[in-house]
Amino acid sequence: MRTFDFSPLYRSTVGFDRLFSLLDQAETSAAWPPYDIEKVSEDAYRITMAVAGFAQDEIELTQQDATLLVAGQKKAQEGERQYLHRGIAGRTFRQSFNLAQHVRVAGASLDSGLLTVELKREVPEAFKPRRIAIGGAQAAIGQDNASAEKAPAQKTPAQVEDLSKAA
Repeated sequence: MRTFDFSPLYRSTVGFDRLFSLLDQAETSAAWPPYDIEKVSEDAYRITMAVAGFAQDEIELTQQDATLLVAGQKKAQEGERQYLHRGIAGRTFRQSFNLAQHVRVAGASLDSGLLTVELKREVPEAFKPRRIAIGGAQAAIGQDNASAEKAPAQKTPAQVEDLSKAA
């Protein structure tokens, strides 16, 4: 496995500390339980984790700002079992995912040992791109391309000159 030392870059960059900490975190993230991340549509994503042996009440999903935390902890068993071979991992896990801006958890389900987390990106209208009409001086009068009828009347330079002569 490769290891990278980002410390020389910390000295020569300003404002990129979050980027380097994300790279450090990605390098040291746990490989268990295994998971898939897929893009379902333009604004929908799905995380599928293999959590065999865990019940629904033993898994906790938490979204705080742009971080999704998935944690699992097995409950204590009532009777002691004697295993000849133990191949199903039942260990505690914590897996965190850094979500992009405006991505929220839309739902989660547990079926056949697979935890599926549905994610949806919902960009507010204020951040969506909008088309701006190209026109003469009159088109730019209204706010957000509102019609010129709604905007207050603007005086032309000739009207301003006539008003100054009248005074």
